[in-house]
Order: sequence, then C-alpha cells, then structure tokens
Amino acid sequence: MTDLVIRPLVAGEEELFDSMPDPLPQLRQISYADGIASGGYRPEHTWVALRAGRVVGRAAWLLLPGSVGEPWLERFDLDLAPATEAASVVGAALLRRAHAALGGPKVYHAALPACWRRQPKVRAVAEASMAAAQLAGLIERGERLRFSWAGGPLPAPSGRFSFRPAEDAAEINALVARIAEPVVLTGAETARMVAEVDLASDPLDWLTGTPPGSWRVALDGDEAVGLAGPTADACFPMIAYLGLLDESVLGELLADSVAALAGGGAYEVVADVDAHRVAVVAELERTGFRRVRSRVVFAPA
Repeated sequence: MTDLVIRPLVAGEEELFDSMPDPLPQLRQISYADGIASGGYRPEHTWVALRAGRVVGRAAWLLLPGSVGEPWLERFDLDLAPATEAASVVGAALLRRAHAALGGPKVYHAALPACWRRQPKVRAVAEASMAAAQLAGLIERGERLRFSWAGGPLPAPSGRFSFRPAEDAAEINALVARIAEPVVLTGAETARMVAEVDLASDPLDWLTGTPPGSWRVALDGDEAVGLAGPTADACFPMIAYLGLLDESVLGELLADSVAALAGGGAYEVVADVDAHRVAVVAELERTGFRRVRSRVVFAPA
C-alpha cells in the first residue's frame, strides 16, 4: 500500500482541502474557502493525510480574528472507503502529528446533523472521526444540540407570569448571580474560545452589543423567576442566555424571548442546549423549535 503522507497545507493549496468529498453534505457549516477569506482558517492550522496524492483525511483548526484563546478543531473528515477502523487509525495519526506541531492537543467540536445516531451512514462517519479523536488522546465531554425556530404560532401564556425588559446591567448581574446553572447558552463555546468569557456567569462581558433593555425578566407577581438574553446583535438572532429561578416559567420565558426577537424582525431564532437536559429539549420542541445540529465536544485529557 502507498505510504501515508501527513503534512500541513501551504498557502495556495485551498483546493487540495476541498478535493476530498464532503462526507456530511447535509450539515450546514462554513466552507473552508470562506473560512480562509475571513481569517479563521489558516494553512498552518490545516493538515491533510495523503495517499498517492489523494486526500484521505483532513483537519482544520479554527481561530477567529481577535481571539485570545487557542484554535479548536472545527473540521475533521476521513475517507471511510477502506474500512472504518482503518480510517480511524489514519485520523489518529493525522491528529497526533498536527497536535505536536500546534503545541499539544486542542478542543474538538464534532459538528453533526440533527438526530445523527438514527442514520446509519451518518453514524458511521461520526464514529470514525470520534474514534480517531479518542485514539489521539481526546476525551468526550458532552453533547450540545442546536435548535432553530423559523416562524409559526407560539404557545399561549398561562397568565400566571408577566414579562418586562431588564432595568439595567446591575439587575441582570444580580439575577445571573442567583441562577446556579442557565438552561440555554447559545454560543458559549465561542465566547470561551474567543474571549475566555464564561457566558453562564458573565454574559454581559460577551454580549456587549446587546443593550440591557433587550433582556427579559420573568415575574411571578413581584418576584423575578427567570432571566433571558434574546439578542439580534450577534451573528444571528438567538437566545444567548436563559436561566430559571422557578422551573415552571421555562416554556413561557422561551416563548416571550422568541416573540421579542420576532417583533424586532427576526425570521429565525437559534438556541443551544446540553443534550442531557431532556425537559428543556422537550420545551423547545413544544415552543416550535426544531433540531438542526449536534456538536459532540472532545477535550484533551
């Protein structure tokens, strides 16, 4: 068998990266060419495995301009033509060589279509890449689901709760301090990797373009029972933060947040949630959100 060649790209070899057929064309993600144009992808952060001049594995680490953190593995694809196990071995060799050059293992966000476990062909692609990541020393840390609302009626409110804009940053920070663990955090990975900001505890440090008056406070009588940060000032309209002091307000706070964004002209609203939050997933779906993507997170041991 022809020897395997593993190396980084050099400037001008963008077409070599794209010469490998996309194993998950149904997954909506930034193209490599667009990533190069924006400065997020760089040749020195992009590695390929070649056999007889053909790309059989590729990996691209992303580092957005202005980031203070380290690059993370955003694209990682393997040729499964020989066999899934053989592809995983190739992938692990590719990652080890790249990690050595990049100063050590980096976080890997394995982007996958929604409900990927139910699709045998998609699952085979996913499992080959994830097995390679594990062979290269990365450990699975959890799964995040992305949901999208794209119009449609919202559940009617019960009348128990009322909603108003946040008064100021001080009120937002006071409520954030009382919320042990937010249930929706959209873009938390980017906030951490780009600016080293914990969206759960310091959301205003990341959502600097969103005025405090855009935040929504849920009330049961005069008592605050929930806080949401719907924003149209990020890359797209999203519920960036949603935390509860009373779990029963979840559905109505979700609906209120979507209504606030839709009232401002949003046609689509996204929300990210940890896959293990079954009750939150169910409430998002009841509110009219649908799953559009999964991301399985791997991190160095």
